[in-house]
Amino acid sequence: MTGEAGLFGGTAPLAVRMRPRSVDDILGQSHLLGTGSPLRQLADPSGNAGVSVILWGPAGTGKTTIAHVIARASLRPFVELSAVTAGVKDVREVMESALSRISDGGPPTILFLDEIHRFTKAQQDALLPGVENGWVTLIAATTENPSFSVITPLLSRSLLLTLRPLTDDDVASLIVRAVDSPEGLATGVTLEASALAALVRLSSGDARRALTTLEAAANVAGAGGVITAETVAIASDRALLRYDRAGDEHYDVISAFIKSVRGSDVDASLHYLARMIEAGEDPRFIARRLVILAAEDVGIADPSCLTIAVAAADAVQLIGMPEGRIPLAEATIHLALAPKSNAVIVAIDAAIRDIRDGTFKPVPKHLRDAHYSGADKLGHGKDYVYPHDVDGGVAVQRYRDGDAPKYYEPSGHGREHEIAERLARIRAILDGG
Repeated sequence: MTGEAGLFGGTAPLAVRMRPRSVDDILGQSHLLGTGSPLRQLADPSGNAGVSVILWGPAGTGKTTIAHVIARASLRPFVELSAVTAGVKDVREVMESALSRISDGGPPTILFLDEIHRFTKAQQDALLPGVENGWVTLIAATTENPSFSVITPLLSRSLLLTLRPLTDDDVASLIVRAVDSPEGLATGVTLEASALAALVRLSSGDARRALTTLEAAANVAGAGGVITAETVAIASDRALLRYDRAGDEHYDVISAFIKSVRGSDVDASLHYLARMIEAGEDPRFIARRLVILAAEDVGIADPSCLTIAVAAADAVQLIGMPEGRIPLAEATIHLALAPKSNAVIVAIDAAIRDIRDGTFKPVPKHLRDAHYSGADKLGHGKDYVYPHDVDGGVAVQRYRDGDAPKYYEPSGHGREHEIAERLARIRAILDGG
């Protein structure tokens, strides 16, 4: 593709040519780039070197871009290493050179280390002297949670800055800028609105992916051509799903996904999961729906479902996409095949409805707090039976006054079959039976 890129302004990839030249040109990450922010201070040539930072975020959110912009703006010596190819020897050479420069009265060196999570503990240890003594200002980038992949001494000496996926508006602005910019496609093609929407969807918040796909589509269209949705499909070798994350298709597909899991059709569930993933749906949204499903449609029939759904949500946050599709699929399969029960949501909604209707009485005196002076004179705590003091751990005792309704009724599915039997025995004891 680099050979074709000459049609549109140079042999360097479009994503490289479109890198911002200043902090103000960076799209997205406004929460990290405000006035007086650590990154602004690092980019200020009149300020001090600033504190070392670790940039954590998904691919394509601008970690490398931010490092290069800071290096250009700060006018300080800049060294870039990749943890994929660099070793301790390379790090030590950078440190020695930085120390020599400091000793000669020069400024600290900015060291950009990409994919720091790939460094071993020993390799990360080699960074500590330079960071601690101010020989280098470290800008480290990682797509993995630094709490698990970066050593504690380095974390404590750095600011952890979390980058967010670009919004659809950010990606759209970037694409339009690349089409019009002299450094980009220099208006060598026309971009249809449908193609812009397709590029945004396929990018999933990844700026590099958006520009790479745009460049491929431009090469398909040719100089002076028109980039259509079909052009994007050819360039990306991906079927373009009609899917708008804020429109009908978004709600229709997630509705079908939820109903398929609830209906125990594992294959349909995976089909709709795949449609959402391929359309660029936010994986955190899918994970949240799985957590709700586990509590609402499975509940105590299989309590492990909630644990697995929450673990999938955590995993997606930790590892991102595309690997996040695996725990999402695991949770989907587990929930779809689990016994189903809506007894939990029915119970809590019934209880809330009664409270809203005023169907409740004062707390019985024997259950009230008896730990303050004068509580005994009011009868608080009197005749309370401590359940651990009786056989079976359930005492004959009323926990609500009056003819109190029963809310939880097990379905008899899965684990709730056993719970139903135990619940009947408990209620009989509580009622004095």
